[in-house]
Amino acid sequence: MMSKKILITGSNGLLGQTLVNLLMKAPENYSVFGLSKGDNRMNRNDFVYYDVDITNYDHLKECVSSIQPSFIINTAAMTNVDTCEDKPNECNDLNIEAVKYLTQICAKLNIHFIQISTDFIFDGVKGIYKETDLPNPLSLYGHSKLKAENIVKSSGVNFSILRTILVYGKGINLKRNNIVLWVKDMLENNKEISMVDDQYRMPTYVEDLALVCKLSIDKNIRGIYHVSSNELLSVFEIANQIATVFRLNKKLIKPISTKTLNQKAVRPLKTGFDLSKTTRDLEFHSTSFLEGLKRFKQTLT
Repeated sequence: MMSKKILITGSNGLLGQTLVNLLMKAPENYSVFGLSKGDNRMNRNDFVYYDVDITNYDHLKECVSSIQPSFIINTAAMTNVDTCEDKPNECNDLNIEAVKYLTQICAKLNIHFIQISTDFIFDGVKGIYKETDLPNPLSLYGHSKLKAENIVKSSGVNFSILRTILVYGKGINLKRNNIVLWVKDMLENNKEISMVDDQYRMPTYVEDLALVCKLSIDKNIRGIYHVSSNELLSVFEIANQIATVFRLNKKLIKPISTKTLNQKAVRPLKTGFDLSKTTRDLEFHSTSFLEGLKRFKQTLT
C-alpha cells in the first residue's frame, strides 16, 4: 500500500505539531508535509517542511502542486477572538481568504480538504449543538470561521469540517498559550485569577482532536463533525478541575460574571456539542475534561 501524502498547514501550531507527531508514528502509512510561516519550530526534521505564507496564493499553489497530497488539514487560523476584533484584515486574510485559496487548489488537484472550525459559529443561546443546528456567530472570529465553512461547502471539493472547543495541550515554542497552561502557570505562581462562571464550554485535548483528524483520513469521512470533551462546564469549573488535577490552590480562583469582564469580542454563553454523530461515524469515544487533563498531566512529567 502506498503511503498517503498529508499536508498540514499551520504545522508550527499546537494542533499542527500534535498531528505531525501522531502521523509520523506510522511513516509507512503517511508521508507528512508541514507548512507554516518562518522556520520549523518543532524539534524534529524527519518530515518535509515548507516556509510558506498561506495568504500568498501563488506560493501556496506552487508548494501544493509540487507535493500533490491526498489530504490537506488546515490547522492555520487566527484563533484569538479579541485579536480578530483588533486586526480584522489579518483575520480575514488568514481565516477566510486562505481557505478560499486552499479549496481552489484542492478542487484543481482533487485533494480532500479538512477544515478545523469552532463552537464560536453559534450564539450560545441553546447549548449542546448538533452539526445541523443553525449558526449565528457573535464575534468577528465566529463570522470568519463560518464564512470559511461556507466556502468549503460550496467549493465542490471532498471535505471534512471538524468543529472543536477550547483546545489545550502542549507544543514546542508555541506563540499562543491555552487555558490549561495559563491557569496552571498562574496558580503555580500563587496569583489570583478571575474566571467567568456564566460561560460554558467543553474543552478539547489536542491529542483527541489530532486523532479525529487521523480517523477522518483513515475512514475518508465527509461532512461536518463535532469534537470536544463530553461534559459541559463553566469556565470557573474548568479552572477548578485544573487546580484539582495539578494539586494547586483553588482559593486563588475567583468567580466573575461575563458582564464585569469587558472583553472586546462578544462570547457565546453556552456552547458545547452533541457528539453522537462523531461517536457513530468515526467510532471515537470522547471522555470528560477531567480524564483528558489526567492524560495531559502524564505527558508533562
